[in-house]
Amino acid sequence: MLYKTLKLNTEDQKATRDGFGVGLVEAGKSDERIVALTADLKESTRVEAFAQEFPDRFFEMGVAEQNLVTVASGLANYGKVPFVTSYATFSPGRNLEQIRTTVCINDVPVKIIGCHAGLTVGPDGATHQALEDIAIMRVLPNMTVVVPCDTEEARKATLTLAMTNKPAYLRLGRDKTPSITTSETSFELGKGYYAFETDSADVTIIACGALVYNAIIAAEELGSQGINVDVINMHTIKPLDRDIIISAAKKTGAIVTAEEHQITGGLGSAVAEVLAEEYPVPIEFIGVRNQFGQSGTPAELMKFYKLDSESIKGAIHDVLRRKG
Repeated sequence: MLYKTLKLNTEDQKATRDGFGVGLVEAGKSDERIVALTADLKESTRVEAFAQEFPDRFFEMGVAEQNLVTVASGLANYGKVPFVTSYATFSPGRNLEQIRTTVCINDVPVKIIGCHAGLTVGPDGATHQALEDIAIMRVLPNMTVVVPCDTEEARKATLTLAMTNKPAYLRLGRDKTPSITTSETSFELGKGYYAFETDSADVTIIACGALVYNAIIAAEELGSQGINVDVINMHTIKPLDRDIIISAAKKTGAIVTAEEHQITGGLGSAVAEVLAEEYPVPIEFIGVRNQFGQSGTPAELMKFYKLDSESIKGAIHDVLRRKG
């Protein structure tokens, strides 16, 4: 028998960057240490509302992403909690050395907000479609990496990261996505949870970001065909919830990972590392396979790069054949 732990709301669609903007203002009201900096992208990264609410705590750094992070690290060193915003292709894409040296080595609580990540940036094309950022950021010591599935989860992630005394990377999208969570849905840093669960699943999908929705759609459709699928929302890539991964592998004996990112170095790689060490089972990967993006609508790109629900269903059939 199938049962959902979350209720999809396809009529209420907002981008995860919108949830960040709301959450940052909420966090700023409760903590005067919070400041915001941007690289000439105040409106696009949704930091504009914070700038209007707290003009003395907002800094426009211009198109200078390396300086953006370096100034933020100095502010953090003197007791502030800086949120720095840009497109993910520019931050961390353009300022990795400064993130590594001034933020991570010093272990200061700078929160790096990478907006417009993934293929769903759409017509902006390959130069603006960050598909490597999870891999870049999760390899850095002291760095937390979070990829929320919808706008409400992005709001909660923002509030949670504001209270942590560690560096963090929050990956956000531009395209509107259906609401999956509500204000009552739990969010705990480093803890994945079941977005869709059955009492006798044949396979588990572990997904993050926009692909959580696609994974749930695939699970619903396969359930009507007699294939029971669990879906885990792994919103925190680092620290990774090893316990839920191992438990899922023991329950179903087959795993599919799904992410809007290169397969190499992303969520799939992180899950595979855990399974290789703890409980090896057949695994299939949904993600971009050693390609750059291109211009197109988000739906067209999801289908072309095989990140849609049909492709997830195909991966499930593949892993079940391997499971035997």
